Amino acid sequence: MDLHPGEQILFEGHPSWRGVMSFYIKGVAVALVAGAIFWFASSEFHGVLAFAIIAGVAVLAGFVKRMATKYIISTERLHIRRGILSKRVQQTHIDRVQNVNTDQSPIDRLLRVGKVDFDTAGTDDSDFVFAGVADPDRVVAAVDSAKRAVAGQQPL
Repeated sequence: MDLHPGEQILFEGHPSWRGVMSFYIKGVAVALVAGAIFWFASSEFHGVLAFAIIAGVAVLAGFVKRMATKYIISTERLHIRRGILSKRVQQTHIDRVQNVNTDQSPIDRLLRVGKVDFDTAGTDDSDFVFAGVADPDRVVAAVDSAKRAVAGQQPL
């Protein structure tokens, strides 16, 4: 993200590894089922091989998905970038943020991650969600700080 003159980054990060833990668990569960099928249908070797390949692909895919997503909050904008080969960028001005909501399921609370949902003025297409962040309260505080700075209530 190219910063405007005087713009400062208040928060920058990726989803936490704990935020994609459910993806890892589902991948390993599928690998266990496939491994068991191959184990009983073919041989022990094929069962272990199927499990290892599928579990490895799930872990690698989760890692790539996590690292290919970047969240930035600056004094002027919210910015989400997703993708490696193809790229999707969402961005809005901080003064368009109307509400900031956090959501943590019981599993999210156990894993100490959460989702921060930003309601923005304008179209319904402006769905800004920082999913799987390690410290949702820090994200909310960064947005609050940026909104105060834009409103002229407090310097950064």
